[in-house]
Amino acid sequence: MDKETQILVTGAAGFIGSCMVQYLNDQGFSKLILVDDFGVEEKRKNWESKLFDTIVERYNLFNWLDEQKPKIDIVIHLGARTDTTEFDYAVHVALNLEYSKLIWQYCTDHQVSLIYALSAATYGDGAFGYNDDHSLINKLIPLNPYGVSKNEFDKWAIQQLNQPPFWAGLKFFNVYGPNESHKERMASVIWHSFNQIKLSGLVKLFKSHKEGYKDGEQLRDFIYVKDVLKVIFWMMGQMIIVPSKAADGEISSQWRTTSNGIYNLGTGKARSFIDLVHATFAGIDQEPHIEFIDMPIDIRDKYQYFTEASMHKLHNAGYHEPFYSLESGVDDYVRNYLAVSKQF
Repeated sequence: MDKETQILVTGAAGFIGSCMVQYLNDQGFSKLILVDDFGVEEKRKNWESKLFDTIVERYNLFNWLDEQKPKIDIVIHLGARTDTTEFDYAVHVALNLEYSKLIWQYCTDHQVSLIYALSAATYGDGAFGYNDDHSLINKLIPLNPYGVSKNEFDKWAIQQLNQPPFWAGLKFFNVYGPNESHKERMASVIWHSFNQIKLSGLVKLFKSHKEGYKDGEQLRDFIYVKDVLKVIFWMMGQMIIVPSKAADGEISSQWRTTSNGIYNLGTGKARSFIDLVHATFAGIDQEPHIEFIDMPIDIRDKYQYFTEASMHKLHNAGYHEPFYSLESGVDDYVRNYLAVSKQF
């Protein structure tokens, strides 16, 4: 890709978005338009040292695009309301559904390629498995308004006849890594565990309230944010226009792409919260000390006890890079970021 490629990143002050901006900077890309709510002071350390052309407040994005008419090559849409404990569906509709439709429409109208974040929360209790086949989307029953809003956008997107030239929706499973401290309650269990260990020397995990699962043995597909960034960057590479010689010898251009569509993004291997906490203790060279507590009532009947991404679709599309193991990812996060208070 040309380093002059103009990239717009939404959610750029947030967890994954700010890591994406740094990753792009590290690859030599600085012609970036960052979009977010930049008035949130807790997020300032995530973005202020990054290289970019301009920042645009989230609420003003489409007016700004109309007025400035920038030549954008790629949109990476990572902005969303991700709080699974926010039960006011109208909030999720506004930020996750309607805003995403506007992003899609802009990319379609201006022939801009689009990569955007989805969520494994759409799979609900996993009754229909964790397969990213489009034919299953209408059957899924998410457990919370956040998951519903994401699934409604999935359903809307696959029905659109008018589309961006390339689009990929990535269903993130349990992403962890640096730059997430502002998420507080919604930060990863690793972030909470590290801070609990510093404060009291032990980690509190939820008891199981479901038959068949012992305390702390709830299973999730945990993926390190650095793997998420690598996949997104690889997806960007599928958008490159490359020369193609026709049968008559004429040189034309064509998109080198995977198929447009929705892809899971996890490791494909579920691990327990106990494994996660043990890895966190190992990252600070301490023996594990765990206490089990009751799960809050407000999330108890909306809690996913098992997630595991089917990764065949992404692999079949051509992505074959290995993922961090749980132990190696957590160790890198704890030793190189949390323990030294470092941002990505």
